[in-house]
Amino acid sequence: MKSAKLLLSMVKLALPMWGWMLCAITLGVLGFLAASAIPVLGACGHGLLMNNPQSSLAGVIIALVICALLRGVLRYGEQACNHYIAFKLLAQIRDKVFGALRKLVPAKLEGRNKGDLISMITGDVELLEVFYAHTISPICIALICSLIFASIGASIHWLIGLLLLLSYVSVAFLPVALIGPKAAKAGKKMRDLSGKLGGFVLESTRGIFELLQFGQIPSRIEKLNARTDELYKEEKKMCRMQADSTSIVNCLIVLFGLAMTLLCGMLYANGQIDASQVLVAIVGQLSTFGPVAATANLSTGLSATLGAGERVLALLEEEPQTHEVTDGKDAKYGDFDLTDLSFAYNEKTPVLKNLNLDIAPNQILGISGPSGCGKSTLLRLLMRFWDPTSGTIALADQDLTVTNTSSLRDLEGCVLQDTILFADTIEENLRIAKADATEEEMIAACKKANIHDLIVSLPQGYQTPVAEMGSSLSAGERQRLGLARAFLHNSKILLLDEPTSNLDALNEGTVLKAIVDEKKDRTIVLISHRKGTLGFADRNIKMAGGKIQSSQMTSQAG
Repeated sequence: MKSAKLLLSMVKLALPMWGWMLCAITLGVLGFLAASAIPVLGACGHGLLMNNPQSSLAGVIIALVICALLRGVLRYGEQACNHYIAFKLLAQIRDKVFGALRKLVPAKLEGRNKGDLISMITGDVELLEVFYAHTISPICIALICSLIFASIGASIHWLIGLLLLLSYVSVAFLPVALIGPKAAKAGKKMRDLSGKLGGFVLESTRGIFELLQFGQIPSRIEKLNARTDELYKEEKKMCRMQADSTSIVNCLIVLFGLAMTLLCGMLYANGQIDASQVLVAIVGQLSTFGPVAATANLSTGLSATLGAGERVLALLEEEPQTHEVTDGKDAKYGDFDLTDLSFAYNEKTPVLKNLNLDIAPNQILGISGPSGCGKSTLLRLLMRFWDPTSGTIALADQDLTVTNTSSLRDLEGCVLQDTILFADTIEENLRIAKADATEEEMIAACKKANIHDLIVSLPQGYQTPVAEMGSSLSAGERQRLGLARAFLHNSKILLLDEPTSNLDALNEGTVLKAIVDEKKDRTIVLISHRKGTLGFADRNIKMAGGKIQSSQMTSQAG
């Protein structure tokens, strides 16, 4: 994404705050006028004394005091407006980012570096504060102030005004032209490296037990240091660029100050301006570089922000692989009809190939087969986490691609192999399935999942906090809580992927009995490698190579 297009996209996000932005620019311009007036008034006072040593400086002194006070008030007002804009926009951008992530999951986020995503959501979004609080209004302020100062200089002599305008343009744009492209590239690389480092740290933290077990801690630390050093080199390079930018600005200010001195000396020698005007012009020029000097430093200071902005906007503009349907028909309970269904991840090796399957309602369908044959993928397609590469999936004779997505998800409940629990209480983790669930409903669901007795044995019962990712519970306990969620959701279609893989025989028997009891007026699809588990199904199919290898009814049928 080119810098100009990127900046335009970032500015568009700020358009709803144009009123506050206009207020910040107005206060900023008045503030710089007040600040620049202080040395200029001092030069005017000195000029008065040069022309008439008996002149009173009372008016000049009063004006100096007023300008000094105004400068403080106006600067505060400008910064308050800018930061209000920035933090308001950051909240809106975070909302947009989470909205984009919700639309992209799971198809577009499968396999992505989670640490890099966390870095984007936190660090990259936070860096945008530099743009919205310290970039947009300062650029506008610099432009307006430059025109005002150049006009004032032109009122003394047109050559003075022209030189002032040339000096402002040079200071504002020359460092950006010389340093900006390299700084933008380095900033993007720095943010990418920072995101990857975050992902590496997160991955290392989660796998700390495996690293300890196999004695890989020293090797991992060595890799961490190498990544840190690489990021440090980029940050060091950025600091050098910032120093170069500052040096260019200072050199230009000195050179243009010298040029103004020579010009004023020539005009004074020709009798075109007097001594007091010479003093005002030179002092005025040197005291009015503040606005443009601030924008010149953006060439490096903004580079990391632009890198962050590019990553965030790329996420916001990314098209989901599966679009949510909001203007279709609501899902209805009935047969699942899969016709010539094929699917491949990222257009690579097909996982499902021309699969045809009818899933009858009010029955349990058991699915078995070797790993990688497409069992779990089939469930994800039924949930419409992905769309088929070819073929169709219809529910009650209605294609899922024209079915309102939210109504489909309301009709379905899914328990995957890994149960995700949040750092909250057990009750709140259950309420994810049904926010308004009563205590009786939660208890009934947990009894079906054979987890209620364990929960009430805990000191805080259902209010017991769960550690991040459910690490305070065993794999079997997490799995039973996942099943309790599914029972609490009370959906007409229950999709279960190895729901008892982490359970002992006693717990498995209790859970399977609850699943069988739930099949009345429900469709249950059960994936398992265990023959005993699939013995409860009304129909069993065996998959291999992305196709159905065999299908048979069991004694449970009919």
